[in-house]
Amino acid sequence: MNNRSSVPARIFAVAALAVALVVAVVAIGSALSGEGSDGSNGRHHGAKAHKTHHKHVPVTYEVKSGDTLISIAHTMGVSVARIEELNPEVDPQILVAGEQLKLREPH
Repeated sequence: MNNRSSVPARIFAVAALAVALVVAVVAIGSALSGEGSDGSNGRHHGAKAHKTHHKHVPVTYEVKSGDTLISIAHTMGVSVARIEELNPEVDPQILVAGEQLKLREPH
């Protein structure tokens, strides 16, 4: 086989491999971040997609095992600062299962 004709083929093969790797990395990264091809971040436009934004926030929340102020705030759609403000007696580092936290003032 002629060495001159195999050099362009090798260069093409390396370039094709590099392009395939870039495409794979982008596809995997996009899948892991949840971003769809339509830029919707993989979210559906149903009631669940905005549950923390349009959800009625209850007056209180009962702490469950494994809860943190951050997880409660995220789930319930209330800021951590607001939960701390309404519950000054609660140690945010030691939440007790069954404990009631105020999430908002009653109407």
